[in-house]
Amino acid sequence: MTNDDWTARDAAVVWHGFTQMSCYADNAPVIVERGEGRELIDTAGRRYLDAISSLWVTTLGHRVPELDQALREQIDRVAHSTLLGNGNRIVIEFAEALARAVPVDEPHIAFASDGASAVEQALKIAFQYWTNRGIAGRTAYLAFGDAYHGDTIGSLSLGAGGFGTQIFDPLRFPVLRAPSFSEPGALDTAAQMVRAHRDILAAVVVEPLVQGAAGMLSAPAESFRLLAAACEETGVLLVCDEVATGFGRTGTLFASEQCALRPDLLCLGKGITGGYLPMSATVANRKVFDTFLGPDLSANTFYHGHSYGGNALAAAVALRHLQLLQSGAILANVRERSAQLHEALAPLARRASVRDIRLIGLMGAVELDTSQEPRLARRVCAAMVRRGVLSRSMGPVITLVPPLTITAAEIERIVATLIAALDEVGA
Repeated sequence: MTNDDWTARDAAVVWHGFTQMSCYADNAPVIVERGEGRELIDTAGRRYLDAISSLWVTTLGHRVPELDQALREQIDRVAHSTLLGNGNRIVIEFAEALARAVPVDEPHIAFASDGASAVEQALKIAFQYWTNRGIAGRTAYLAFGDAYHGDTIGSLSLGAGGFGTQIFDPLRFPVLRAPSFSEPGALDTAAQMVRAHRDILAAVVVEPLVQGAAGMLSAPAESFRLLAAACEETGVLLVCDEVATGFGRTGTLFASEQCALRPDLLCLGKGITGGYLPMSATVANRKVFDTFLGPDLSANTFYHGHSYGGNALAAAVALRHLQLLQSGAILANVRERSAQLHEALAPLARRASVRDIRLIGLMGAVELDTSQEPRLARRVCAAMVRRGVLSRSMGPVITLVPPLTITAAEIERIVATLIAALDEVGA
């Protein structure tokens, strides 16, 4: 069968997210057959360097021997058992390891299956935290301009819109909106808003260091201390959404470390299993967790859970993945390759078509001037794919989010391909 045959079969039965299905086939989608290292291989045998880490989740590449082995060993034990009222050995072992690693005081971990669900859990936990304490009126949330926290209704409400989601605006609940990281003093303004609205705020939700889906917008790491101080002073809960930035993506295990943050609630997802299986987590500190303790079947109980929350196969892979990240070599590679990518991309700033270049760790964005051609970034990414490098555009932004194990030669390949694609589309 040809790639076109597979595309036709795909379009006949699959509904792809963030994709207009009427022109799905016209955009020459890659139909993946298998993966090797940091490359994906399509049904025709063509290879593509996965420069978006399969939507930022495949941290170490594809078919990682250690992760494959962890999965094989666990499947010989049990694939899944519910965490509602019972436990599972490998989930306990992973939770213990994660608890030692996260920047959260005396953590307890609630598992789910995707980042938006982790954020949704955090919203409900923050709301019930105040209810359990018998304090009325603390029901509002503060979030940031250009924020993105997922696509469930609660997480969508926290987000600042975009991505064609305006149609759902009637379903969103209102939040207090601090400035985007693109505006100077955003964290200072947010801290002032926390103090001004202390009597109604349940929590502040922030992406530490970098707003990923906004096109890698960053705020100075030291400025987050202003927000943390305001939360500490007012009792407003601090929720850090590290679904995108967690597990080494910014050069440290968690971006909160660089911002000197110890949140009350920490949301994790994407890279938690190295891209192997769906898993996410909401990590609560002792202060929050203790308010949910009480008699059996009491109102203090957190009546929330997911059928596949704490899946054993995912936990086994996540545990081995965390151990690999903690060896140190991978995080060192992130910092080295980030410096290399920064230097390699710098000359592009002289191009008239390039508005800005932003890079934090291995979260990169090349923003183009799309005033004359709205689909310019989309066309450049398509030209990159034709040359064997998978990238993805978000509006005017070309995202470069390669695996954490990317090599120096592969960084050169990504940049050379981007330049060739810009030349082709510009011509």
